[in-house]
Amino acid sequence: MKRFARLRCVVSVLVVAYLLAFAIVYFFQNRLVFQRTVLPTAYQFQFDQPYQEYFIKVSEADSLCALFFKTDSVAKGLVLYFHGNADNLQRWGQYAVDFTSLGYDVLMVDYRGYGKSTGTPDEVILYEDAAQVVQWTKQHIAYSKLVIYGRSLGAAVASQVALTVHPALLILETPFDRLASVLYGFPARYHFNNADVIPKLECKIVVFHGTNDGVVPLRSARRLEPLLKLHDQFLIIEGGSHTNLRSFAAYHQALAAILQ
Repeated sequence: MKRFARLRCVVSVLVVAYLLAFAIVYFFQNRLVFQRTVLPTAYQFQFDQPYQEYFIKVSEADSLCALFFKTDSVAKGLVLYFHGNADNLQRWGQYAVDFTSLGYDVLMVDYRGYGKSTGTPDEVILYEDAAQVVQWTKQHIAYSKLVIYGRSLGAAVASQVALTVHPALLILETPFDRLASVLYGFPARYHFNNADVIPKLECKIVVFHGTNDGVVPLRSARRLEPLLKLHDQFLIIEGGSHTNLRSFAAYHQALAAILQ
């Protein structure tokens, strides 16, 4: 009887712990998914290459902060970059050189509530804003080829906007198949579903993922591989994690070949 009582006590504790974790993950999922860092309006971005700063109006009340990096050579096209779920453009702007060095102009935007962008992020709002950003580029930037690049959470934004924009190329770095697959069994309030969108895309798709990704396990991205078309690419960086693919020569070599 004592053993049964102890077992019942342990089970009760585990159930309570799960329910508590369930509640925390569900009700605080906005903070978990959108790990934004706000910047004052007067903040001056610091990068090793010149940039132009814009504010793209997406509603009567809100605007997105955008940074435009121009290549030193004749531009082959424009890379529209949708970043991951954390920080702001001070972090992500450092990656623009990976594309400007290959002859592409780059436009990066902070989602609502990130950096100097105003408003509150939400899945549907991110998709709608991304579409508006594309329309803004058509009016303010001259380019003949559009490449949409999405990293992690931004991969879901990039793939969604590619449905209607039809870019020349879609590149997804460390994408998940769907948000729920990286929440370890906890319910997802947001969809962010690449698996449903990718089969509908007509453009070429290239996926980058690392073997040691502890945030978005390779198995999650692997579920996208059967959904790719014949000439799409699924490129695995051996030893790569969620945040360091650009530290590998294999990544830069592949990117150069893709964006030639």
